[in-house]
Amino acid sequence: MSVHLQRELEQLKRSLLTLCGLVEDQVQRAVQALVSRNAEAAQQVEQRDIEIDHREVEIEEECLKILALYQPVASDLRFIISALKINNDLERIGDLAVNLAHKARTFAQFPEVENPFDLRRMWEQVQTMLRDSVHAMVRLDAKLAHEVCARDAQIDEQKRRIRLLAEELIQQNPAQTRPLLALAAAARNLERIADHATNIAEDALYLMEGRIARHQYGPSDDGPGQ
Repeated sequence: MSVHLQRELEQLKRSLLTLCGLVEDQVQRAVQALVSRNAEAAQQVEQRDIEIDHREVEIEEECLKILALYQPVASDLRFIISALKINNDLERIGDLAVNLAHKARTFAQFPEVENPFDLRRMWEQVQTMLRDSVHAMVRLDAKLAHEVCARDAQIDEQKRRIRLLAEELIQQNPAQTRPLLALAAAARNLERIADHATNIAEDALYLMEGRIARHQYGPSDDGPGQ
């Protein structure tokens, strides 16, 4: 590998880590806005999404430039392919942060309705998955990537329990349907972020093992969410 290509690949890793930090902060802010009923903070999350979109485009252009200039092969080529996929997953997580902010603004309109779900705790677990998935790629840690994939089922189960409890509470008090649906949808958004973290871990495994691991750990228990 040429010194110039090595330098470009290291910069690409740093760019992905920076984007991961940005989307992680966006989701953190959205969850905080939800649990604190802060509509203004939720709106700020929506407005900051443009920065993530710009970063995603910059990283894609970075990947294409490396492909054109150096024509990498073998593991270097797999890294570029993985980086392009991970870049897209991170941008989608940014979009899900905006969706969470929408739910936060909806829930803030109902100060009389209690939040019966521990979404903050759910996010902490998803956040760890996201961090570990990107670190697995950067550090070439196959064991960590497999662990991230295995954790996805736990998040799926949490989201399922929240959905069932929301349905039960709505039956008991139909007047609370809208805020409870907003909270259930927020849990679904967090579960989808965990799915993207799993995608990143699977792409890390592709980088290290040269085989496509996607779908190995099974689909979620329902269709596309809001």
